Order: sequence, then structure tokens, then C-alpha cells
Amino acid sequence: VQLQASGGGLVQAGGSLRLSCAASERTFRTYHMGWFRQAPGKEREFVGTISASGGISYYAESVKGRFTISRDNAKNTVYLQMNSLNADDTAVYYCAARFPYSSGNYASSSSYDYWGQGTQVTVSS
Repeated sequence: VQLQASGGGLVQAGGSLRLSCAASERTFRTYHMGWFRQAPGKEREFVGTISASGGISYYAESVKGRFTISRDNAKNTVYLQMNSLNADDTAVYYCAARFPYSSGNYASSSSYDYWGQGTQVTVSS
């Protein structure tokens, strides 16, 4: 599965952005999807995940209540809606796909099998 992330950019603190991640195959609908981010000089960190059906999602504490993940399996696309952005949200954001029967920890990057190229989000204060 090839993943293409888009929608990043420069936004003022308090603003919103919606990232998209388009998959190349219809098998997308069978994968659990995750979003991660990596700020300069820091390790990649978990942002959130959504189940293959879209019925279950989990978020990092740092984004809970501000970020929402959704997916449209008919369009082979997963979204990350980001609201109330602050400078700490500045990072490169990556989408990733995890095999449907994976037993790995959904918050661990090593549990994901396919990765998009990343899109830069910069929040100005």
C-alpha cells in the first residue's frame, strides 16, 4: 500500500488544519490507520489511530479533545482534523497503515507496516 499525506502548512496558534492521507489500494479499508509526528530533534511520537471500520479511535493525551481522526473507505483516505493548534504541534506528520490482524501496540511506530512521506505542519505563535 502506498500512502500520500497532504494538507500541511503554516497556521497561527489557535487555528486549524486538516491533513489527508490517500492510499493507493482498495485494501486500505482492511487496514488500521495511524498518525504520528516528529518534531526537530525529537523521536517520532504517536498521535492517534483509527480502526479499519472507523468505529474505534485512540489518541495521545497531548492531542485528545483537539484532534480527530476519521476515514472514508470509499475514497481510500484517512483524515486528521487538528484544532486549537499550538507551537508544540509543529512537526512533520506521517500517516501509517497497520495490518488488520496485527497484535502490536497501536501506539508504537514499529507496529505499522506502511508509511506515507510526511507533511510539514508549522504553528506560529
